[in-house]
Amino acid sequence: MPRPAPALACALCLVMGAAAADNRPAGIPAVIDGDTLDLHGQRIRLWGIDAPESRQLCQRGGSPWRCGQAAALGLADRIGRRPVACEVRDTDRWGRLIALCRQNGEDLSECMVRGGLALAFRRYARDYVPAEDDARTRRRGLWSGAFAPPWAWRRDKDAPMTTAEAR
Repeated sequence: MPRPAPALACALCLVMGAAAADNRPAGIPAVIDGDTLDLHGQRIRLWGIDAPESRQLCQRGGSPWRCGQAAALGLADRIGRRPVACEVRDTDRWGRLIALCRQNGEDLSECMVRGGLALAFRRYARDYVPAEDDARTRRRGLWSGAFAPPWAWRRDKDAPMTTAEAR
């Protein structure tokens, strides 16, 4: 069997490497919101969580609190300008990759839920229920006041807020 020309062999390696990279995107992302990253022009939704939308308001101490903005800023602060590595689990109906993303081995979804800046998205995964329980018990982030779950807020922008005690 003849050996492929060096240029062809090199091209095959590049194509195979690109296909493997599609399932494991990595690099320094831009934060879009509390559960979405942009990595090399590809939108990535963090696996298993749902964070308040950027325009979403919650209540804290009887006053409006920009919980959606806080979630985005919390994720941006957590990531900084350091690389993340993601493992693609699925693609959503908008073409975003749904991925488990880590930074230095630490699961970003778990960090967001444990900090009270996102909820476990139980409709799709139960991975982060213990982290959510911990955030609720310690009254972190969303759990320090009243909020509508992000999925309810998206469905009805006037979704009623409930307090942490009611959940």
